[in-house]
Amino acid sequence: MAHFAQLDENNIVIQVIVVGNDDCCDVNGIESEEIGISFCKKIMGLNTKWKQTSYNSNIRARYAGIGYSYNEALDAFIAPQPYPSWSLNNDTASWEAPVTRPTLTAAEIEAGHYHLWDEDNQNWELHIPDPQN
Repeated sequence: MAHFAQLDENNIVIQVIVVGNDDCCDVNGIESEEIGISFCKKIMGLNTKWKQTSYNSNIRARYAGIGYSYNEALDAFIAPQPYPSWSLNNDTASWEAPVTRPTLTAAEIEAGHYHLWDEDNQNWELHIPDPQN
C-alpha cells in the first residue's frame, strides 16, 4: 500500500488516499510514484495534483496531513505554522520556537509537568497539573 496526498493550487494537502500495490507498481512489482499519481488522476480527475507521502515518514520529511503544505524547494510536507513567531528550519522541515524549550527534570516529568508556548511573552511556560483533577 502507498499513500498519496492531493494538493490544491497553493500546495496545501486537501486529502490523503491509500493506493493498492497493484495500482502503483510497474510490471516487475517495483513501486513508482509516477504510476501511483497516474492512478490517482485516473480516479480523481486529470487536473488534480498529487505527491506520494509515507506513513512511516520515509519520504518528504513526514506523513502529509490535511492542512499541511508541500514545500517544493525542500521536497517536504510541512505542518501548519503553530505560532507566528516560530520559524521554519530548512534542514528538518520543522517549525522551531525562537526560544529553546527548557528541559524537564525527572521529578517534573514524573509529576506530569509540561511546557506550553506562550506567544504573548515569547517564552515557554511551565504547567503543573492540578492534583484535584
